[in-house]
Amino acid sequence: MQFSLRLLSTLLLFILTSCTSLPPLENRAASYALNPEQAATTRFAQMLAPLQQAHPDKSGIYPLADALDAFAARMLLAQHAERTLDIQYYIWHKDMTGTLLFEALHEAADRGVRVRLLLDDNNTSGLDETLSVLDSHPNIQVRLFNPFMRRNYRAVEYLTDFNKANRRMHNKSFTVDNQLTIIGGRNVGDEYFGAGDGVLFADLDILAAGPVVQEVSHDFDRYWQSESAYPVSLILPEVSPARLQELEDQAEEVERNPAAAKFVQSLHQLPILNQLTEQALALEWAKVTLVSDDPRKGLGDVADDDLLFGKLIHLVGSPEKSLNLVSPYFVPTKVGAKAFANLSQAGVEIQILTNSLHATDVYVVHSGYSKWRKKLVKNGVKLYEMRQMGERSTKPKLLNRTGDKEGLGTVFGSSGSSLHAKTFTLDDDIVFVGSFNFDPRSAKLNTELGFVIEDSQLSQKIKAAFAEEVPYNAYEVQLCNNSKLCWIEKSQTGLLIHHTEPESTLLKRAGVQFLSWLPIDWLL
Repeated sequence: MQFSLRLLSTLLLFILTSCTSLPPLENRAASYALNPEQAATTRFAQMLAPLQQAHPDKSGIYPLADALDAFAARMLLAQHAERTLDIQYYIWHKDMTGTLLFEALHEAADRGVRVRLLLDDNNTSGLDETLSVLDSHPNIQVRLFNPFMRRNYRAVEYLTDFNKANRRMHNKSFTVDNQLTIIGGRNVGDEYFGAGDGVLFADLDILAAGPVVQEVSHDFDRYWQSESAYPVSLILPEVSPARLQELEDQAEEVERNPAAAKFVQSLHQLPILNQLTEQALALEWAKVTLVSDDPRKGLGDVADDDLLFGKLIHLVGSPEKSLNLVSPYFVPTKVGAKAFANLSQAGVEIQILTNSLHATDVYVVHSGYSKWRKKLVKNGVKLYEMRQMGERSTKPKLLNRTGDKEGLGTVFGSSGSSLHAKTFTLDDDIVFVGSFNFDPRSAKLNTELGFVIEDSQLSQKIKAAFAEEVPYNAYEVQLCNNSKLCWIEKSQTGLLIHHTEPESTLLKRAGVQFLSWLPIDWLL
């Protein structure tokens, strides 16, 4: 027994004290996005040129609210890329959709497309071999943001270097030939694209063309060349390019699965595929500005004024009439709760949608939100919490009633969904869509990016979808008897009032209450 304890202690000491220094980057190869002249010969550039000439200084946007559309658009961009693919994500699962997209990148590289893939390393467990195999292709470069040296003991680095390990790259972008890009809230995985039988994340991306794509490409270059981006060849063992066949084999195995075959077949029937390839996609042209954190935020080396949140406030200002905020992880803190209360008291109509305790996938974040509900509601803020209902569908029940041809209603919930979209509308003409959650983690710790879109039509569409969908897909939090919180559930047959958090157990509520007493909001 004593020998076993000594052995365990020695092993633990070895793990904690073993060298974890990251390798030097001085020999890292430099690469950059295409310039406009280089990209001008691509099919996408020629397709978009007349539209851009007709809308000078504006960018074309198309909201991707439907999960299937969001996946199909990414696959189509990868399949039609001619020169470059620049891809940046926080999470990439090796499931059905993740495997199919990996193979799409492989096939693009075989056509001569240069592929640059930048992933945050926090969620790459189980992907090491796949990433090494991809990187072995002469046209594919893979880098990890803020990588862990202890591949099998990542949690240890949270103990030994918490400040570094706790800062992650939460950005999400998918850019082809420096002509079209997709940014927004979705990572890569079945739960984001309506594949499989699990929970569907209700989310929102923007497909964009025009000048803002140049901004996204420049921003990608900043991250690609940053001090936190390490080539996988410096972190992982080298593998033979002969193993690239494994990626194709894995994709074929996925496609043989009946559920996957049905999913892939459903993609072929989507109107967005023909609309994109036949130049029939109805882009909305507007002024679009990219807001993004400096990648040095990942090192804790950025002044507050240079953070995305500060840039966002400077760019859009304060609302004068209305604010509709959608954030799956909403932790206002004392300062934010006071700011919302003051705006509401000044006559600004504020509506906030976040996840209910039952719908959230991160209970600890709910503890940082729940303590501020009463203050918000008391001061006139309309607060809604997403419901998670029965067997899910990728379409909301009310979609036909709203006439919502863009599918924006899916942002605000469908059966079996958990909210994951990050967006807000400010007054009548400002829309934000991106990766930024309204919480201290997004504000201070993780890097983020998003679009500020000046477009009254899109703003009105989102506000209309909010008004139509939210009352039926979310609980409205109100003050009921004795000034206690209650949750109003609206259905076609009437109202149901809950006096405790719906679909939650006493144990779960007690756990959240306990966590809310801890001084951990800055981590959430």
